[in-house]
Amino acid sequence: MDPAQNPDAALEPATDSSDARAYYELTKPGIAGYVMITAGVTAFVASRGRLELGLAIHTMVGTGLATAGALALNQWVERDVDAVMKRTRGRPIPSGRIRPGAARAFGLGLFVVGIAYLTLLAGWLPALLAAASAAAYHWIYTPLKSRSYFATLAGGVPGALPTLIGWTAVRGTVDLGGFAVFAIAYLWQLPHVLGLAWMLREDYGRVGFKLIPPHDDAGRVIGLHMVMATSALVPVSLVPTVLGYTGTVYFWGALATSLAFLVVSLATARVLSDASARRVFFASLLYHPVLLGLMLFDTVRV
Repeated sequence: MDPAQNPDAALEPATDSSDARAYYELTKPGIAGYVMITAGVTAFVASRGRLELGLAIHTMVGTGLATAGALALNQWVERDVDAVMKRTRGRPIPSGRIRPGAARAFGLGLFVVGIAYLTLLAGWLPALLAAASAAAYHWIYTPLKSRSYFATLAGGVPGALPTLIGWTAVRGTVDLGGFAVFAIAYLWQLPHVLGLAWMLREDYGRVGFKLIPPHDDAGRVIGLHMVMATSALVPVSLVPTVLGYTGTVYFWGALATSLAFLVVSLATARVLSDASARRVFFASLLYHPVLLGLMLFDTVRV
């Protein structure tokens, strides 16, 4: 039990295992791990199925370290608002399990090591994109959250940049294929984030986060944006096959998956509620991993 639930626990000495667990949580390992997978899959597609094992490992490890550091730093930056929201008050810093200064040093150290690792073993462009992703998240998305609904649209950029980290590690440049996988990741995030924002609107309201449009109590604007994003995903998700990177299995699988995602969004837009927003959110959790799996399975070798 953490100090936020049991004040007396703050007086008890922390064990090495509990310290390690707290630092592990600080990196948001689920998100960092998925970012590593995304970078690895896009590198595989960019290589047309001939990705060298060493480059794959270096790209994923460097991306994971940089991402984990950036996520830890984000928790340090947002420690005060995290302490107010029900969803986040149990995180390592607001719960008192890690001191803010220690969290900042840990996050900065991981991030610097990750960027250096990518630079030396994957290339300067992947490292630059990893740094740009962290910068956009901290200096654009985070401050915008309390100022404008535009934060939701801006936040999709750093979230989609890991696709380009993997892509440029192989190809050394951003081409049409890179833009395609980036666009898929960007559009996918919008219904994902909007569904979560609607479900947590009261919690976000406590700290002044403006992740849903103003004066949209019925959710009509959010619903429209969900439908627009998932509608765009239908053609955009097919571009890797059009460009010759993936085959027909991916094409028909992506088409079916994107249409199913669109149907869920259309149903949600008709009557937006916590239950329907949750359906979109969980559909989004399935959508992108399915596409990545199809890409892995059906990348065209040349």
